[in-house]
Amino acid sequence: MWGERLLDFAQTGSNAFLLAFPSLFSIINPVGGAFIFDSVLRGVDLGERNVVAGRIGLYALLIMFGALWIGAYVLNFFGVTLDALRIAGGLVVTASGWGLLSGGDERSDRKDAERTSRPSAGDPLQMAFFPLTLPFTTGPGTIAVAITLGAGRPPVGHGLLAFFVGVSLAAAANAAAIWIAYRSAGRMTALIGPTARQVVVRLSAFLLMCVGVQILVSAVGGVIMSWRGA
Repeated sequence: MWGERLLDFAQTGSNAFLLAFPSLFSIINPVGGAFIFDSVLRGVDLGERNVVAGRIGLYALLIMFGALWIGAYVLNFFGVTLDALRIAGGLVVTASGWGLLSGGDERSDRKDAERTSRPSAGDPLQMAFFPLTLPFTTGPGTIAVAITLGAGRPPVGHGLLAFFVGVSLAAAANAAAIWIAYRSAGRMTALIGPTARQVVVRLSAFLLMCVGVQILVSAVGGVIMSWRGA
């Protein structure tokens, strides 16, 4: 009997992990974010960059945990429906992807210019949460996806604990991917060169825009189906 329960727990947790990890990874896009990270912290010594990368990974993990665990309850408290959140998140993600796709490296260059125009002392650590974690790494799109995943939790007593273990491990794996990618940002940029870097950024922006459109399509489809049912 205990063997069957353990098997059900593992199956529910693994299914939740396999659902949450690619959903969060595609919207976070650690590789594309690493190039923005490298542009913003250009000129900062390697040790301080690694500290900032660790802070971003930690902040991103906390944001994902909050959205996964309590995001749906916060929405219910304020009377916001899940479809409304998905539509808003899809619009934000689509707009962000379009801005990166059409603007190229302008945003990174602007941030780099802001960085160099300020006193250097303490600046990298001050930017670890804003803007490098929120909104560049785990922005509104990531929060919307995480809340959507958390809202799909099973009822109490029907694999709820296994579900949250699975999605939490997925969030931790994505935070680790962010940390690794950001620590390696300088090496990746030097390895591929500026031209290939622009190609990767453009492709990442296009993928981000596609993810936003997919969120919108799914949300609008859900609203239409609910109206038809009513």
